[in-house]
Amino acid sequence: MATILGIDLGKFKSVFCVFCEETGEIRYSTLATSEKMFREFLIRETPSMTLFEVSTAAGWVYDLCRELGLACQVANPLGEAWQWKKVKRKTDRDDAHKLIRLYLLNELPTVHMPDAEVRGDRAVVGFRQRLIERRTAICNHIRALFQAQGLELPAGHEAWTKDALRQWRKTFARPLFKCGPCDLWRGLLHTELMLLEDLQKQIALVDKTLDAKGKANERVRLLRTIPGVGPRTAEVVAAYMDDPHRFANARQVSAYAGLVPRQFQSGTIDHKGRITKRGPAYLRKILVECAWMMRRYNSWAAGVVERISRGQKGRLKSAVVALARKLLVRCWAMLRKGQPWAVPEIAPAAA
Repeated sequence: MATILGIDLGKFKSVFCVFCEETGEIRYSTLATSEKMFREFLIRETPSMTLFEVSTAAGWVYDLCRELGLACQVANPLGEAWQWKKVKRKTDRDDAHKLIRLYLLNELPTVHMPDAEVRGDRAVVGFRQRLIERRTAICNHIRALFQAQGLELPAGHEAWTKDALRQWRKTFARPLFKCGPCDLWRGLLHTELMLLEDLQKQIALVDKTLDAKGKANERVRLLRTIPGVGPRTAEVVAAYMDDPHRFANARQVSAYAGLVPRQFQSGTIDHKGRITKRGPAYLRKILVECAWMMRRYNSWAAGVVERISRGQKGRLKSAVVALARKLLVRCWAMLRKGQPWAVPEIAPAAA
């Protein structure tokens, strides 16, 4: 008998809901969240469809289903259809059963699950971003330590050159166990400088790995042909775009990155607000950062910003976000067609 399996994935234990399509019978099981237990259960039940949410374990569960030749769908818990409010009860069994109910109603919000290699690429670029955030936090704390003592650091990157860091360590830093009650800030500074040095080395190693992978990746090399797009941006776009043919049109690509405006429509009112900010936040962030830089190195980008902003400073940020959306669409078209960058024509501004 054909069955549908809904799995509520948990950190330690997962709840399985088995629904028989012919009899309507529902059975529940609770198993440890391990590859061995899942494999035995899936082989025994052999469901016609397996459903589970996006989570940390979703990747290996998806790979296991593909290995066993089982159809599966990965649900997006952020979808509107999933947000059931004012429920009087919420349990793991209810969540597993909810997956099946939404699937039968053809309203289950799903996401694209990339293969293991692409997930690895996303993990590396995301890890690099977390290292950068840690480095920024350390630099901010070091500035705060100096400000608390009435000392000033040079603005911008001048405070973090090798010579500058060597001077801070030699002049102000001191191991914490050698600091007196009034000099504990010197010990904190010493610790932060040591952590900053280690982080710099780790970031350099990650960059070296990404550079090697980027040179061997045809899609990254293709995106690098865009003037103003560097290796880090190309790697992120290639990793998150994955298969460009999964998007039917440019509107779907823009919506995937959350770069389309919110819409409030009722009767004769049709208002468009700020962008939705849905989808991969890091992809959206690096596209906007790249858009700011592209204005310097890409005549097409500079023309787009000038046309949309109409020379008004108050419209500059909105114009740059619009450029980020257009850049993503251009990247999608290049990856889909396998063609390098070509300067697109810019429509003339309205009079």
